[in-house]
Amino acid sequence: MPIKLPATLPAYDVLTREGVMVMSEDQAARQDIRPLRIGLLNLMPKKIQTETQFARLIGATPLQIEFSLIRMTDHETKNTAAQHMESFYRPFEEVEATGEKFDGLIITGAPIEHLPFEDVTYWDELTRVFDWTQSHVQSTFGVCWGGMAMIHHFHGVKKHMLDAKLFGCFRHMNLAQESPYLRGFSDDLVMPVSRWTEMRRDEIEAAGLPILLHSDEVGPALVEDPEHRALYVFNHFEYDSGTLNEEYQRDLKSVQVEGAEISVPVNYFPGDDPTQRPPNRWRSHAHLLYGNWINEIYQSTPYDMNAIGA
Repeated sequence: MPIKLPATLPAYDVLTREGVMVMSEDQAARQDIRPLRIGLLNLMPKKIQTETQFARLIGATPLQIEFSLIRMTDHETKNTAAQHMESFYRPFEEVEATGEKFDGLIITGAPIEHLPFEDVTYWDELTRVFDWTQSHVQSTFGVCWGGMAMIHHFHGVKKHMLDAKLFGCFRHMNLAQESPYLRGFSDDLVMPVSRWTEMRRDEIEAAGLPILLHSDEVGPALVEDPEHRALYVFNHFEYDSGTLNEEYQRDLKSVQVEGAEISVPVNYFPGDDPTQRPPNRWRSHAHLLYGNWINEIYQSTPYDMNAIGA
């Protein structure tokens, strides 16, 4: 089954060209089936790129997916056209007021790691989102800063600033081969990392949360929170092949302004040569993880959506 997207959403054409099965809302209406409702609370500045990356992953399963785009109510993005936001996104305040429910919700990262959580302008509303998921979402997936924010809100686990940015492709170990979320995973794997903060293994374990993927170099990567029906991933399986390069080129330009030292992403370019095309070595595990997540939602979510969170 395909993922249901508005035919005018940029991701529709991108994924169609890639061979991902997509269908318009008109086509979906002709099928007598209840699709899984998956929401994306998109906190990233490049909204179109991010929504395409996640639609690609959740649209690769055999189930029909209805994809909904959500934004913070009063936060205005500077990097995405207002027309795009008006056409495809709904503010959380509106979603909350309707009382509608979701089988799954993805909460993305945001480039605000340097700020204490409580200093983020939309923190109060975001904590409302976290609490709302407990009664209106079957399973929530917090990504990078979004995952750090969730684990901090629900368990008080702190994020710690680093002296240097963790940037590149790092090897991770599979610590929970029996986990349904890691079904089909190899014993170790490569994952893109791009962050200035870390969550520490001892503090996560002290909170009683199982760590599923871990790296000796960059710390915990995937954490399960059964009590809150949530997963937290602190790195970026969703990244395209060239996303780290785009960030590297952006950082190089910022050097001229801020004078910061910029390092080549670790283990990313062949021979650490930025003129070479970087290979994608995480795509298969990215599809496995999000496919397994969708499968677990399908196995557990009630047919009657009103029963979600009951």
